[in-house]
Amino acid sequence: MINIGVVGCGYWGPNLIRNFRSLTDCRVRTICDTNPQRLDYLRQIYPDVETTTDYSEVLKDKSIDAVALATPVHTHHDLAVESLKTGRHTFIEKPMATTSEQCKELIGLADERRLTLMVGHTFVYTAPVLKIKELIASGEIGEVMYISSRRLNLGLFQKDINVAWDLAPHDVSIILFILDQDPVSVNCQGKAHINPAIEDVTNMTINFPNGGIALVQSSWIDPRKIRETTIVGSKKMVVYDDNEPLEKLKIYDKCVEIPPHYDTYAEFHFSYHYGDMYAPYLKQIEPLKVECQQFIESINDGHISPSSGEEGLKVVQVLEAATRSLKNGGAEVKLAS
Repeated sequence: MINIGVVGCGYWGPNLIRNFRSLTDCRVRTICDTNPQRLDYLRQIYPDVETTTDYSEVLKDKSIDAVALATPVHTHHDLAVESLKTGRHTFIEKPMATTSEQCKELIGLADERRLTLMVGHTFVYTAPVLKIKELIASGEIGEVMYISSRRLNLGLFQKDINVAWDLAPHDVSIILFILDQDPVSVNCQGKAHINPAIEDVTNMTINFPNGGIALVQSSWIDPRKIRETTIVGSKKMVVYDDNEPLEKLKIYDKCVEIPPHYDTYAEFHFSYHYGDMYAPYLKQIEPLKVECQQFIESINDGHISPSSGEEGLKVVQVLEAATRSLKNGGAEVKLAS
């Protein structure tokens, strides 16, 4: 039985509490938050769980094996360092930290102490994303030519990070997971409309070594909530709409067929293949529960999860490059190999 302390009980923390409590091989022992009123509310729901406003009290409790952090991004590094140094397996909500150097430090601490370090890239545990990865790996949709992701809504505005750091980690983690490739460079443009210091709209281009690209649009000021990813392959195309209640994934048997070599341009004609569209059946399981179970299993048997510290680092490296590109008018920023 793994005893866990959940730190941070604002927007996302209660979801972690609920899902960790649903697991048979895990027990939420302590809930920590700096807001006493928030703890009063959670005590009414979970009267058997201890609460504290002092993070050090969580770390002093020798019975706690692991810590889950759902706190503001700027606190992730320092809280995770303390957790790892006291021998706790550590789960960190996305993004992992504010710099890649901080991520590397956390990975090093976890490796030295043989501790599990995992990041909350929830979407890599969803049935649609796992199906997309399967379709790409099997070659069914052919070579991936480009991916386009849109994550738009009105709010929620953040005070310490821009919209790319807030929303794009979801899309970046999905793209890196399904392609199983490391990007080579990033371009990003954006604009701050509400708070002049924080971009609320960004457009990011992620470039891959085989010439493929991924386009990621993020916005806090769009009238509609959009959660859509399109994967265009040389044989088929896929649309993943997370707002759809049932048919989240649609596969289109459509493509552009390139003709063989011709001697003259006049003879050269593209043809277009139009086939059926189908929506595969996907078993709906709450991905956060799967993610929490993966964390516990990684602690118990040492296997590496799809959202390990290394994967968290890759996402932060893309976000760092996007930030540098933003400050340089959208110029291409190379990523270290």
